[in-house]
Parts: sequence; C-alpha cells; structure tokens
Amino acid sequence: MHTITAERVNAVRVWLETNQYDALIIPHEDEYLGEYVPAHNERLHWLTGFTGSAGAAIITRDTAAMFVDGRYTVQVRKQVPAEVFEYRHLIEEPALDWAVQTLPANSKVAFDPRMHTAAWLKAAQAKLTGKLELATLASNPIDELWADRPAPIVSDVRLMATESVGQSSTSKRAEVAELLAAKEADAAVLTELDSICWLLNIRGLDVSRLPVVLSNAIIHADQSVDFFLDPARIPAGFEEHVGQGIRVSHPSELQSCLEKLAGKRVSVDAGTSNAWYTLVLQNAGAEIIEAADPCLMPKAAKNDVEISGMKACHIRDGAAMVKFLSWLDAEVAAGNLHDEAVLSDKLEAIRFQDPTIKDLSFDTISAAGGNAAMCHYNHENQPEPGKLELNTLYLVDSGGQYLDGTTDITRTIAIGQPTKEMIKQFTLALKGHIGITRARFPQGTRGYQIDILARQHLWAEGFDYDHGTGHGVGHFLSVHEGPQSISKKLIDVPLVKGMVLSNEPGYYRAEEFGIRIENLELVVELPTNGDFSVLAFESLTRCPIDKRNINVDMLTRPELAWLNEYHQKVWNDVSPLVEGDTLEWLRQSTSPVEYS
Repeated sequence: MHTITAERVNAVRVWLETNQYDALIIPHEDEYLGEYVPAHNERLHWLTGFTGSAGAAIITRDTAAMFVDGRYTVQVRKQVPAEVFEYRHLIEEPALDWAVQTLPANSKVAFDPRMHTAAWLKAAQAKLTGKLELATLASNPIDELWADRPAPIVSDVRLMATESVGQSSTSKRAEVAELLAAKEADAAVLTELDSICWLLNIRGLDVSRLPVVLSNAIIHADQSVDFFLDPARIPAGFEEHVGQGIRVSHPSELQSCLEKLAGKRVSVDAGTSNAWYTLVLQNAGAEIIEAADPCLMPKAAKNDVEISGMKACHIRDGAAMVKFLSWLDAEVAAGNLHDEAVLSDKLEAIRFQDPTIKDLSFDTISAAGGNAAMCHYNHENQPEPGKLELNTLYLVDSGGQYLDGTTDITRTIAIGQPTKEMIKQFTLALKGHIGITRARFPQGTRGYQIDILARQHLWAEGFDYDHGTGHGVGHFLSVHEGPQSISKKLIDVPLVKGMVLSNEPGYYRAEEFGIRIENLELVVELPTNGDFSVLAFESLTRCPIDKRNINVDMLTRPELAWLNEYHQKVWNDVSPLVEGDTLEWLRQSTSPVEYS
C-alpha cells in the first residue's frame, strides 16, 4: 500500500510540473463540506491511505506533509508512509503556516475552492498575501488521476409526508423567506445537505450515516427554490409533495443559475458553504450577505410531531441497548470476553431488528480498556480490534437513524469490578451529567453559559475533558446538527424550546480508561411563579446508567433522586418491549439505589 501511495504522490508532482504549480492542498473535505464524506469523494484517503475524519495534505514538488489533530497521531503513522510524508499537527502547525515556512516566497499553491469554506479562503488570502500565491483550480487533479474512483451511491429519494414531519415544505419555505426579508436578501444559497432535505421534506441514503441526497439549492425571497438534482432521480408525486415553486435542474446548471443572481443580494453562510459559490457570485456581480444558513434555527426547534417521533424512537432504541447490555453482561459472566468488532456488530444487528431503522447515525465507537481514553476511537482504523479484559471499563457510543428520529447514546460499562479510581471519575462525570439535565435557565441562555454545570465537579478535583458537552441532533437527519451546542466555545446561539442536544460529560485517562455518559435532551418550557417561564431539559434517552460504576455516597440527595427517577422512567417505557432474562436484567439495572 505504501508503494501505491508513493506512486500517487509522484503522479501529483508530475501534474504540478506540467501545470507550473509549486504545491497542492488536499483537505479531507469534499464539495459538500459535511461531516461524512461519501466513498467516491474520499480524495485524501485515495492519495495518502489515511482513513481519519479530519486532516489535510500538502504536496510540493519535492516534499509532502500530512496534517492531523491529536486524535490521529498514532493512526497516521500506521497508515501514511513516513518515507513519503512528514507528520504535522493540524492545530499546532496549520497547513498554510507550514507552506509559508517550507516554500520559497511567491510560490504558487493550487487549491480547489469547492473543498474549502469561503471563510477559509478569506483567512488564507490574508495570511498568504505577500508570501505565497493562491491559485484557484477549475477542476480537481485528484479526480483526473483517480482511475478506479467508485461510482456515487444513487439512493431513492424518500418523500417525508407532512404528518411524519409536522410541517409542509410550503410552510417551511414561507418561514425561511421571512428570514430572508428581514435581512433584505433576494436569495440564499443552501449548501448543507440536511438543510435542503429538511426544507423539501425529503430524505435519501447517498451518504453513509446521514440520510440525505447529494444536492444543492437556492431559495428566493418569493419562496421559490431552485433544486439541483438529476431530474431522473425525482420520484413520482414530488411536485404535489413539495407544492408550487420548486424548479428542478441538473447540477450542471448550478453555475449558470448562480450567475443569474447578478445585481441581487444573496445570503451565503461563509462557514458552511464552499468558496466556489462565493467566487462565482462575486464574479457575476452579486452582492453577498454573509449570514448563517436560514434553515438552521427553524430546523433546530423541533415541532410537536418531530418531538413525538424522537421520543418514540428513543424508547425503541433504548430497548435495543438494553438487549445488547444484558447480553454483554451474560457473556462476560460466562467468560466470553469479546473483541470490540464483535460487540459493535452485535449491537448493530440488534438495532436492525427494528424495521424503522435505515442506518446507524455514525460509526459505532466500541472501545475496550485504554482504547476508550481516545474519545473518537474507531476499532476499524486499528491493526486489530481491542478485547475486553476483566476489571476494566467498556465504552460504547452509538446511535440509529430511524424514520421518526435520530438517536445518540454513550454508556460506560463495568467489565468485572472497576477500580475505586474508575468509580470516582465515573461518579464525577455523572454528577456533571445530572447538573446539565436538572438545569433551569431563562430564555436567551447560550450553551456556553451552562457548560460549567457539567465540568464543575471534575474541575474541583483538577480534571476536565477535551470535547464539548453537547451538540445538536436532527430529526432523521444529522446526528451532529447546528447551530446549538453546549461547550466552552462562545457560540452565540440561544437554546430554544424544541431543540435537542446531547449531554455527554466524560473523563479520559491515557492508556488506562475512558468514561462518557451521554443522553439526548429536549429543551422544554416550564411555567414558574416568577415573572417569566424558564427553559429546562427533558431526557429522551431510555437506557440504564451502570450503577456498578457509581459511588452513591458522592451524590447529593437531589442527584440521587434524579438517578432513581430516571431509572424508573427507563423501566416504565422499555420493560414492555423486552422479556425473559433481558427483562430481569432491566429490573435489576433500574432498581432504586440508596446511600450505603
């Protein structure tokens, strides 16, 4: 494989020489800039052999460098040949900084504007002015060199009936058009795939783990939409489904349609749209308004039908988790210490007993022992999967894409008898989890303002975790949905009624163990005796938290009451869906706990 990588890098160098460029930037992203990249767009993987979810490479005429973050410092050395690439830290030494230090002044650095955000291009131009020349490419050289490139997945376009999503496409377009009017915009470019599918009430399976259709759209102030998808893919009944005002065009017509916006005020999300859109619009003479995707906030605030679906799928998903965890305990008791791949496959098989599941919501994180200390660990990227060992912890982070909602749950399971230190750290993380789920806060509160509730108990002992506390989750859409979040980052987005967010504090000790406790939470409104109502969280997830990992004496009375009340809800909702030994396991796992 390393020989193949060297050959492909040499082919890029020939291309550089032929086209008189000094370097080429290859990010992991594709033109849709989504979290998940379909196989036919895995250009970085084709070139380097790297399978991680974030990274970039720069090829010059005589050197090459691979940039990854801390999650992949071990993996990159196993997959990317050191004799071809230098290894660099993506955060500590960004790719463009490396290019400035490595290349002679005024070198021409080629890039495909479809693979980078407009915000990246603006920052890159400022950083490289007077040092290096950025050269915009009309076509991607990797596409030209990739002889055995797989064909794109062309899935059926699913029409989501109004009764299953709660709001017609016509109504959604009217809502978004009002937001455009408030910004005095004539149109908005929509590039986020889940936004397009939400707006038109459609779903697909073009991308693994994300139920979307690879497409583009422009919504206009008159509520009409230009939808760019091969017309041959449009299913029967589409026109009636979406209502009037949807013009379907082949993706090859996208540029000409953008150019027709000359003289118009066009809203573009610089953080999510690729730079190519901005360049085309600027060249056409359109006035660009930099603003967030107008679908984000309406999509994030779930309506009653979506909420009902999310609650229902979480109960079924909880039953699948209970079946898996009861099986796991029985296997461990029988001395069958399986490896991470077997466990992941078993959980997936149980989930797919539900006919409403269409995909997993992300690749399952199945992490035994010290592997769980890597919070984005993937056993499929290892030479061989890890194996359970007695007196350790097993972390499983997983979820499903169901027709009525999306799930995401993490449970940390005792394998044998966990150590006192494991129990202490688990309990500190649990106290933070309970702190979030019991929070009460006024309208207008931002996620970063409550993040401390999850970290305070760890901080008090000198510990922390290096990831956000919560991300947004879509309704049969992206498991990582913006713009809402709970984290240290100062993201200026209020939490509003109907949003769904994860609640997942954790703790990670390198080479030893990892802990994460994750439920999904619905933002609800509560009446008060005060001058205004307050917002709060309602847990959607229905699965026991492993009591064997908890030092009950570290919990306050309100925390203990929450734990017992939560487990009672799990029992009430899930027990009708399981039977036999699984039912007995659930009974024991949800029974009340008391102070020792």
